[in-house]
Amino acid sequence: MNRSFILLILLLCLFQPVVAQKSFFVDGYHGGIWGHYPNQYTGFIVDKLDQNPFWKINLEIEPVTWDFVKANDTQNYLRFKKNVEDQSVGGRIEFVNPSYGQSYLFNIQGESVIRQFEYGIKKIRSHFPTAEFHTYSSEEPCFTSALPQILSSFGFSYAALKNPNTCWGGYTRAFGGELLNWVGSDGSSLLTVPRYASEGLLPKSTWQTTAWNNSENYVTSALQYGIQNPVGMCLQDAGWKNGPWLGAPKNFNYTTWRNYIQQMANKNSVQTWKLNQEDLQVSLVWGAQILQKLAQETRRAENKIIMAEKIDAINSIGNVSILSAGKFDPAWENLLLAQHHDSWIVPYNIVNKEKNWNWAQQVSYWTKTSNEICDGIILKSMAQPKAGEELNYSVYNTQAYQRDDIVRIGLPNNLRNPQVFNSNGKLIASQVVAQSDTSERKILFIAHVPAIGFSSFKIKETKIKSDVKAQPMAVLAGDKCIVNTDQYKIILNANKGGTIEQLIAKKIDQKDFVDTKSKRYFNEMRGYFYQEGSYVSSADHPAKISILENGPIEVKLKIEGKISIHDFEQIITLTKNSEIIDVKTQVKWVGHPGIGQDYAQEKGWNAEDVKKAFYNDSLKLLAVFPTNINNQKVFKNSAFDVMESGLGNTYFNTWDSIKNNLILNWVDVLGDNDKYGMALLNDHTTSYAHNEEGILGLTLQYSGMGLWGMNYKIDGVSRYNYALLPHRNNWAKANVWNKSVKWNEPLQVFPGSPKSKTEESLFQLNRDGYEISSITTENKALVLRIFNENDDLARVVLSLNLEVKKAELIELNHKKRADLLLVNQLKGNKNIILSIPKFGFRTIKLSL
Repeated sequence: MNRSFILLILLLCLFQPVVAQKSFFVDGYHGGIWGHYPNQYTGFIVDKLDQNPFWKINLEIEPVTWDFVKANDTQNYLRFKKNVEDQSVGGRIEFVNPSYGQSYLFNIQGESVIRQFEYGIKKIRSHFPTAEFHTYSSEEPCFTSALPQILSSFGFSYAALKNPNTCWGGYTRAFGGELLNWVGSDGSSLLTVPRYASEGLLPKSTWQTTAWNNSENYVTSALQYGIQNPVGMCLQDAGWKNGPWLGAPKNFNYTTWRNYIQQMANKNSVQTWKLNQEDLQVSLVWGAQILQKLAQETRRAENKIIMAEKIDAINSIGNVSILSAGKFDPAWENLLLAQHHDSWIVPYNIVNKEKNWNWAQQVSYWTKTSNEICDGIILKSMAQPKAGEELNYSVYNTQAYQRDDIVRIGLPNNLRNPQVFNSNGKLIASQVVAQSDTSERKILFIAHVPAIGFSSFKIKETKIKSDVKAQPMAVLAGDKCIVNTDQYKIILNANKGGTIEQLIAKKIDQKDFVDTKSKRYFNEMRGYFYQEGSYVSSADHPAKISILENGPIEVKLKIEGKISIHDFEQIITLTKNSEIIDVKTQVKWVGHPGIGQDYAQEKGWNAEDVKKAFYNDSLKLLAVFPTNINNQKVFKNSAFDVMESGLGNTYFNTWDSIKNNLILNWVDVLGDNDKYGMALLNDHTTSYAHNEEGILGLTLQYSGMGLWGMNYKIDGVSRYNYALLPHRNNWAKANVWNKSVKWNEPLQVFPGSPKSKTEESLFQLNRDGYEISSITTENKALVLRIFNENDDLARVVLSLNLEVKKAELIELNHKKRADLLLVNQLKGNKNIILSIPKFGFRTIKLSL
């Protein structure tokens, strides 16, 4: 009894410092007029600030919200504006996520990430000119591995990797203590508060970590781990009526992130962490038709606006007076809102009450509007052909290297024997194809186009007849279709649903990339249909294979088959000189079949249950590619980054075991001692699959229960577009990133010409492994961004083919970083020599 009493006293003594020591809490609000922000809510926030002088708030509010507040709640807008004026470290309000559309970031391309912050910061400062941006933080898992270099270039100093009360879409990996240096893909770093190694996922929850309310257990575990100044966090949904989340402070202080990191946190022992994309343990209802469609629409708009800006810059040179900023602002603003995280996690929720549109419908409107704005700007810059003029066309290349790629142009019916000529009058080999279901005809040819420029071509009626009859690129032989191009020999098996039984890369040691020993077929579509209680495969039924086009420029096959009772049509296209095998598929679903794991589908769904059917990709409809490559490693890209996967396989089925199995643009399988690889390119963000058997897969379809008990059902036709790229060596030596960009940014064709010139190139790079990711116009200036995709030498020469008065290296916040030397060349042109670290980018302003 006496020993027990002494032990109790000792324990109380040990515990006393824990409960007496101060901790901190980051409170604030998350949302906006598109997410959630009731009218007059600004007045509520200001009232609570007035009533609670101890309270400090961190804001993650959609920047366009302040337009609404200013117009509809002017008095409270002015009261709030007065509170914002104090932007000192001791101020009570910090803007922690100024991104325009509150995107998840991990699901969009690098240039979109930059524009989210550029346009958001600009909008906030239009309302609050003194606003400062020091710390990045989000209530949702809105992170990507390249953020340190992006945020640093905008002037941020700090970040937080916690999202404790809204983990429905995932969370960051628990790692480290009080502070760490978050090192990005290029080597940039930010002083960061992580999700502590001691910060567990909350039991009986599928949306919280233990940091959500600064519980005694959370603080105690942090102190025991060695964290001297624990901090918790909850950015409340705008609209909640709590005021201070934890009430009046007891043994803790409310703080802004900047104040905590700069003034309170212990900086004596700061660990370094090179976070990679798999440290972001995020997952959504991948394969759901509604999510798939909006992801495709968003990606198309992303690609279009980047190309349109470059084409506009090309067309503007020669008339410096028309160079101006802001031309594409409305297009970007629509696209950035379309990238809102809510559109991805609650696509069925009604967001536009006036039109009764859900998020998916609103995204369709935003992306359509963005595309139309881009088209209008480009068409305005082109000299439109007049009636009766010859058929002249301008073909644009938006990449930093000259290209020889295919273009397709519609033909008028009056041309019997059309031929293509370049600007020098040279006849270009071509192929005329007719659509099987219409009278429309197109002419295909390989266009040679200089870097960041255009070439002109003419189509006219001639009497020229080819003396050489082109050899067919594809033949049907019984139940097989045999395709021969300069790159590949491919055999498709109609009896097995048109799957590929041989894929020989002629220029890669005649290697067959199909694993013929696998139990799965190459390019098979297979998944578990839980209403039927069985796996279903496209290889279960014979297919019909037709040859739609047969050279000499392009071969196109159509495969018509079935997945259970559902008809599918697949178009496989190969082009002369191209290593890309393009696959477009559509499935005409009958009714609403259930596809995926049969768990809590009809009943029994529970938000607190960590197990959810949509997490389990192994049972979804996958396109699978058993690849003849041994000892495989997997690489995948994200915004301004590439990583080697550390996953043994990509499968999981519970919230507390999420794996990052996302494909943004491509994944690449490498093996045989780094001798052979195969990349899988996709037209939207979704999940990929890979297992220990060496079977790579792409998630095509899930149909069933998703988040919040919503049935993500199939309705009508689903469409998929992916491509295969077999290659020698690793992804970097094979230039996979650049080839993926080319697939996303094909040559663009416009009737007429923008000027009297028949060919022009603004600039080009002297080495592979770099991308000009953006070109925008300002007042008598061009701003371009160059990204180092894979060059370890980190040194590249930008050759300028235009008159430049001055060149400057600038940050993303447009602050000047350095003057750049313009090196004169023999032909009168100038070069700029740049040093860019691998996965780094540099922004250059050229004054004209």
